[in-house]
Amino acid sequence: MNDEYYTPEYAVLPLLEFAEPFKNKVIWMPFDTEESEFVKVFSEFGYKIVYSHIKTGQDFYEYEPTEWDLIISNPPFSNKRKIFERANSFNKPYCLLMTLAWLNDSAPKQLWAERDLQLLMFDRRIKYKNAEVDKINFSSAYYCYNFLPKQIIMRSLKENKRQLKLF
Repeated sequence: MNDEYYTPEYAVLPLLEFAEPFKNKVIWMPFDTEESEFVKVFSEFGYKIVYSHIKTGQDFYEYEPTEWDLIISNPPFSNKRKIFERANSFNKPYCLLMTLAWLNDSAPKQLWAERDLQLLMFDRRIKYKNAEVDKINFSSAYYCYNFLPKQIIMRSLKENKRQLKLF
Protein backbone atom coordinates (compact mmCIF):
# COMPACT_ATOMS: atom_id res chain seq x y z
CA MET A 1 0.00 0.00 0.00
CA ASN A 2 1.31 3.44 -0.93
CA ASP A 3 0.94 5.84 2.01
CA GLU A 4 2.48 8.84 0.24
CA TYR A 5 -0.56 11.00 -0.42
CA TYR A 6 0.45 14.65 -0.29
CA THR A 7 -1.88 17.31 1.06
CA PRO A 8 -2.57 20.21 -1.33
CA GLU A 9 -2.20 23.78 -0.11
CA TYR A 10 -5.95 24.44 -0.12
CA ALA A 11 -6.38 21.71 2.53
CA VAL A 12 -3.66 23.21 4.76
CA LEU A 13 -4.86 26.83 4.68
CA PRO A 14 -8.00 26.23 6.83
CA LEU A 15 -5.73 25.39 9.78
CA LEU A 16 -4.44 28.96 9.94
CA GLU A 17 -7.80 30.09 11.33
CA PHE A 18 -7.18 28.00 14.44
CA ALA A 19 -3.38 28.16 14.72
CA GLU A 20 -3.08 31.75 15.96
CA PRO A 21 -2.81 30.72 19.66
CA PHE A 22 0.27 28.72 18.65
CA LYS A 23 1.98 31.59 16.81
CA ASN A 24 4.89 31.73 19.28
CA LYS A 25 5.06 27.97 19.80
CA VAL A 26 7.06 25.36 17.88
CA ILE A 27 5.00 23.20 15.51
CA TRP A 28 6.39 19.73 14.80
CA MET A 29 5.50 18.27 11.40
CA PRO A 30 6.64 14.64 11.86
CA PHE A 31 5.62 13.29 8.45
CA ASP A 32 6.94 16.12 6.31
CA THR A 33 9.85 17.28 4.18
CA GLU A 34 10.68 20.79 3.04
CA GLU A 35 8.44 20.21 -0.02
CA SER A 36 5.37 19.68 2.18
CA GLU A 37 2.56 22.21 1.88
CA PHE A 38 2.31 22.16 5.68
CA VAL A 39 5.93 23.31 5.92
CA LYS A 40 5.54 25.88 3.15
CA VAL A 41 2.27 27.42 4.40
CA PHE A 42 3.16 27.63 8.08
CA SER A 43 6.65 28.96 7.30
CA GLU A 44 5.21 31.61 5.00
CA PHE A 45 2.81 32.77 7.71
CA GLY A 46 5.63 33.15 10.25
CA TYR A 47 5.18 30.07 12.40
CA LYS A 48 8.10 28.34 14.07
CA ILE A 49 8.28 24.82 12.69
CA VAL A 50 10.44 21.74 12.84
CA TYR A 51 9.79 18.96 10.37
CA SER A 52 10.95 15.37 10.14
CA HIS A 53 10.35 12.35 7.94
CA ILE A 54 11.18 8.67 7.96
CA LYS A 55 13.07 9.16 4.66
CA THR A 56 15.61 11.28 6.56
CA GLY A 57 15.93 8.72 9.36
CA GLN A 58 13.48 10.40 11.72
CA ASP A 59 10.88 7.72 12.41
CA PHE A 60 7.85 9.14 14.24
CA TYR A 61 7.73 6.13 16.56
CA GLU A 62 11.30 6.68 17.74
CA TYR A 63 12.24 10.30 17.01
CA GLU A 64 11.13 13.41 18.88
CA PRO A 65 12.55 16.91 18.42
CA THR A 66 14.13 18.50 21.48
CA GLU A 67 11.64 21.38 21.42
CA TRP A 68 8.06 21.40 20.17
CA ASP A 69 4.58 22.32 21.39
CA LEU A 70 2.09 21.06 18.80
CA ILE A 71 1.92 18.45 16.01
CA ILE A 72 0.39 19.26 12.63
CA SER A 73 0.71 16.87 9.69
CA ASN A 74 -0.76 14.31 7.32
CA PRO A 75 0.41 10.93 8.65
CA PRO A 76 0.30 7.67 6.72
CA PHE A 77 -3.21 6.24 6.70
CA SER A 78 -1.89 2.79 7.62
CA ASN A 79 -1.05 2.14 11.28
CA LYS A 80 -3.61 4.77 12.31
CA ARG A 81 -4.06 3.44 15.82
CA LYS A 82 -0.31 3.34 16.48
CA ILE A 83 0.11 6.91 15.17
CA PHE A 84 -2.64 8.29 17.38
CA GLU A 85 -1.48 6.30 20.41
CA ARG A 86 1.93 7.95 20.02
CA ALA A 87 0.39 11.40 19.49
CA ASN A 88 -1.80 10.96 22.56
CA SER A 89 1.18 9.80 24.64
CA PHE A 90 2.77 13.25 24.40
CA ASN A 91 -0.30 14.90 25.96
CA LYS A 92 0.26 17.93 23.72
CA PRO A 93 -2.07 19.47 21.13
CA TYR A 94 -2.15 17.92 17.69
CA CYS A 95 -3.95 18.17 14.39
CA LEU A 96 -3.56 15.16 12.08
CA LEU A 97 -5.31 14.60 8.77
CA MET A 98 -7.02 11.21 8.53
CA THR A 99 -9.81 9.44 6.67
CA LEU A 100 -13.25 9.94 8.20
CA ALA A 101 -14.14 6.30 7.52
CA TRP A 102 -11.84 5.42 10.41
CA LEU A 103 -14.57 6.58 12.80
CA ASN A 104 -16.35 3.32 11.94
CA ASP A 105 -13.51 1.39 13.57
CA SER A 106 -13.39 0.60 17.30
CA ALA A 107 -9.92 2.17 17.72
CA PRO A 108 -11.05 5.84 17.74
CA LYS A 109 -13.70 5.06 20.33
CA GLN A 110 -11.03 3.52 22.55
CA LEU A 111 -8.37 6.18 21.89
CA TRP A 112 -10.65 9.10 22.71
CA ALA A 113 -12.72 7.53 25.48
CA GLU A 114 -10.92 9.64 28.10
CA ARG A 115 -10.19 12.78 26.06
CA ASP A 116 -12.10 15.00 23.69
CA LEU A 117 -11.67 14.25 20.01
CA GLN A 118 -12.02 17.34 17.86
CA LEU A 119 -12.78 17.17 14.14
CA LEU A 120 -12.23 19.78 11.45
CA MET A 121 -14.43 18.47 8.65
CA PHE A 122 -14.93 19.70 5.10
CA ASP A 123 -17.78 19.96 2.63
CA ARG A 124 -15.92 17.93 0.00
CA ARG A 125 -13.13 15.45 -0.47
CA ILE A 126 -9.49 16.49 -0.58
CA LYS A 127 -7.77 15.68 -3.87
CA TYR A 128 -4.41 14.47 -2.64
CA LYS A 129 -1.33 15.03 -4.79
CA ASN A 130 0.48 11.99 -6.19
CA ALA A 131 -2.46 9.74 -5.50
CA GLU A 132 -2.31 6.64 -7.65
CA VAL A 133 -5.97 7.02 -8.52
CA ASP A 134 -7.73 9.88 -10.28
CA LYS A 135 -10.65 10.00 -7.89
CA ILE A 136 -10.40 9.89 -4.12
CA ASN A 137 -13.20 7.70 -2.77
CA PHE A 138 -13.03 8.79 0.86
CA SER A 139 -13.52 11.94 2.91
CA SER A 140 -10.86 13.24 5.26
CA ALA A 141 -10.85 15.43 8.33
CA TYR A 142 -8.32 16.76 10.79
CA TYR A 143 -8.43 14.73 14.00
CA CYS A 144 -7.38 17.14 16.73
CA TYR A 145 -6.66 17.31 20.43
CA ASN A 146 -6.61 20.69 22.23
CA PHE A 147 -6.41 22.55 18.91
CA LEU A 148 -9.95 23.61 17.93
CA PRO A 149 -12.29 25.84 19.98
CA LYS A 150 -15.02 23.16 19.91
CA GLN A 151 -15.36 19.47 19.10
CA ILE A 152 -16.73 19.62 15.54
CA ILE A 153 -16.15 22.38 13.03
CA MET A 154 -17.24 22.37 9.39
CA ARG A 155 -15.45 24.38 6.72
CA SER A 156 -15.69 24.75 2.97
CA LEU A 157 -12.75 23.76 0.77
CA LYS A 158 -11.89 25.70 -2.34
CA GLU A 159 -9.31 24.21 -4.68
CA ASN A 160 -8.10 27.46 -6.18
CA LYS A 161 -4.93 28.65 -4.52
CA ARG A 162 -5.43 31.44 -1.98
CA GLN A 163 -9.10 31.98 -2.72
CA LEU A 164 -9.95 30.41 0.60
CA LYS A 165 -11.29 32.87 3.15
CA LEU A 166 -8.83 32.48 6.01
CA PHE A 167 -10.74 34.21 8.80
